[in-house]
Amino acid sequence: MSLTNEQKVSLFRNLARAMTLDRMMMRLIRAGKMVGFYHEGGIALAPGVAAGTFLNNDDPMWPHYRAHGIGHMLSKGIDVKTYVAEHMGREAGCCKGRSSYHMSFPQNHIFGFSGNIGANFPLSVGYGFAAKYKKSGQVVMNCSGDGSYGEGRCHEAMLMAANWKLPVIFWCEANGMAQHSNVKDLFPGPNISSLAGGYDIPSTIVDGQDVFACAEAALQAIDYARQGNGPTFVECKTLRVQEHSVGGVNFEGPMQRDPKLMKEWKETRDPLKLAAAQLLKEKTLKQKDIDRIMSEAEQEADAIEAFSEASQKALPSIAEMQAAVYAA
Repeated sequence: MSLTNEQKVSLFRNLARAMTLDRMMMRLIRAGKMVGFYHEGGIALAPGVAAGTFLNNDDPMWPHYRAHGIGHMLSKGIDVKTYVAEHMGREAGCCKGRSSYHMSFPQNHIFGFSGNIGANFPLSVGYGFAAKYKKSGQVVMNCSGDGSYGEGRCHEAMLMAANWKLPVIFWCEANGMAQHSNVKDLFPGPNISSLAGGYDIPSTIVDGQDVFACAEAALQAIDYARQGNGPTFVECKTLRVQEHSVGGVNFEGPMQRDPKLMKEWKETRDPLKLAAAQLLKEKTLKQKDIDRIMSEAEQEADAIEAFSEASQKALPSIAEMQAAVYAA
């Protein structure tokens, strides 16, 4: 499914925003201004941007935790100010500063995160079942990394989605690493998407560093699901060049990952640079247009940081905290 020039520019703008905000988040956590963890996105943000840009607002999405879903969610239209304020433990945050990064945007049909790997699969199938039962026309975007496909729940979810022809997209952002383990040591084949064949789910593999290729795959999967054809599986082969989470070590098993290779990937496989080069080559944008988009992304990040810094710190009373506890 070919992209229009307008769609390509929208994707480039969202990717520029996501990568700029990811760098800002890294500055904030290193300055001690966050209340929890952060898992840097780096050069792996193109799949998330592609997954979110063309969904409808009422399409449920479960974002991948890399960069805490910033690419997925800003592309879907969340209020990014409240996303950052939440990370900084401010009352203006989307969950009033209580969640760190286990947040939700129900108004955008993003109903939460979980530190429990694989928890998204049965929930996404539940959203898909509800959509089919209600004949709402919604599509569910279930995003996760390749490491989560070692969870039994993912197989149960794919089986149910295939058997009931649910409108669920299994969107795998395959960076080859599951925390400190190489996926080659966890999975017997070269492609995670081969799992889909066991459930008769159509699958495709795309270059996760190419935001346009990812978006074409997303549009095809969305259209397929929206027509009532059932689930699809998209594997975006992307790259993680940094440690799993800030403050950790960039190890593969007991050994440090090759720093020369990480540097090479950063220099040659940056999805924003690749997208800009393609837009210039196609004459979709001029250099001044790209410079303007990058400047606007920086201005947005600066304004969001200032908003969050100025927001009141979340200091809930015991009564407020207990009001959110459903069982003891």
